[in-house]
Amino acid sequence: MTTDTASKRPWIRPIAIALGTLFLLAALMAGAGFWHMNKFTTSPMDRNGKERLFTIRSGESLTGISRHLVQEGFVKDVTRFRLLVRYQGLSKKIQAGEYALSPAMSPKELLTILTSGRVKLYRLTIPEGLNLWETALLVERAGFGTQENFLALARDPELAASLEITAEDLEGYLFPETYLFARNASHREIIQKMVRRFQAVYTPQWQERTRELGFTRHQIVTLASIIEKETGTGSERPLISSVFHNRLKRRMRLESDPTVIYGIPNFNGNITRKDLRRTTPYNTYRIKGLPKGPIANPGRHSLESALFPASTDFLFFVSKKDTTHKFSTNLRDHNRAVRRYQLGH
Repeated sequence: MTTDTASKRPWIRPIAIALGTLFLLAALMAGAGFWHMNKFTTSPMDRNGKERLFTIRSGESLTGISRHLVQEGFVKDVTRFRLLVRYQGLSKKIQAGEYALSPAMSPKELLTILTSGRVKLYRLTIPEGLNLWETALLVERAGFGTQENFLALARDPELAASLEITAEDLEGYLFPETYLFARNASHREIIQKMVRRFQAVYTPQWQERTRELGFTRHQIVTLASIIEKETGTGSERPLISSVFHNRLKRRMRLESDPTVIYGIPNFNGNITRKDLRRTTPYNTYRIKGLPKGPIANPGRHSLESALFPASTDFLFFVSKKDTTHKFSTNLRDHNRAVRRYQLGH
């Protein structure tokens, strides 16, 4: 004869009911929590909110970032944002930098941006023909650190060597172009990008042409920098290049004023006869051949003109004071041009 267990143990039924109730309440609470978390994740703070910058500092913790987002009005709750990040396993993928965020974005959308690396980029335009000092000043004015620190790095021979530039510094190799950088871009990153752009422009075909001419790449860059500084009208670059090539072939001094100026510390804008007589590694009135190195950062067209000069017999040119030049094949005609265009005779 069997005995009903429940009748012998009347306390089991109430416990079972209580446990069932607890499980039900837990399930309901979990469901409610999931619903609230999902609502938090997908709901923006302000659907009409406007985009503005949000900065994550290097080394900033997840808690710090979450609090910062709450303070700036991008999310409602620090804890739930941290839970969202950790649930998706993205706590180590949030990157430092400036981001364009909006309260109209949901926390999920905000997190996607913060882990994408899509930081706000700033334009840095380097015109053709600037030297290292001028380039560094432009970098500083664009908000990328100090001129002094940029110059120190650009003049570091070890950095030049690491970038496969056989020179004491990077004069001539910071390619003039418009670049986009994150606000926290380092000087090293900026310089590397400029040099890599130069190396991409200076193609293997140009390397072959350099060898055909009997020059090194550094000599071509040096010549191109002089052409860049002497040119007022772009179409004259091949002609100016022809003058310098012809002079080099005849072992004539280049006699280029911009090279003299480059070798004068703190040049005041007025070149004198004394300056022309001063011997420096850059004074092409005193030394034969090319100067020690580039005097500026030449652009593509000046590099191309240095490699492919016009076919002429010109040995001289003088400014006509209208951005163009008068070219001559002999000294007599050149002196006549000087009297006409420079002296007004």
